[in-house]
Amino acid sequence: MSSSERGIRFWVSAWLPVLIGVAVICAESTALLGADRTSGPLRRLWELLFGPVSDSYWHFQHMLIRKSGHFVGYGVLGLLWLRAWWKTRPRAPFLANALLALLGTAFVASGDEYHQTFLPNRTGSPNDVMLDCIGAIVLMSILYLVLRIRAPWRLARAA
Repeated sequence: MSSSERGIRFWVSAWLPVLIGVAVICAESTALLGADRTSGPLRRLWELLFGPVSDSYWHFQHMLIRKSGHFVGYGVLGLLWLRAWWKTRPRAPFLANALLALLGTAFVASGDEYHQTFLPNRTGSPNDVMLDCIGAIVLMSILYLVLRIRAPWRLARAA
């Protein structure tokens, strides 16, 4: 299907999930969801599920929860970017579309961390951008391996 034959429904189906993913990142990148605001509610939930924890253990656990959110959230965003590029450029090699997806993910992650430097209770961190990109790389790599094993013809369509 050529670019001129693709209607608005095609473009919306390809790129709306990416826009929704970016909107979710933007909604989470507020002062309301800083570590100082999420610690109490998450600790209560944690203790409800697993029992009481010491302050030092909770500090470490809260950091792990938040960093896991970065990894998984941006991993999913990377997959959404990959899906959009793959739909838009069906004949391009998987790796080319994956690199574009990683670039999009890195751009959003960098913008998110830069934005957080302006919030009173948030900090921007290059380490978080790296973690976000690693999440995208890992999830896209898992998808690639699954496709190689379960549906190799989908990867061969670009060849």
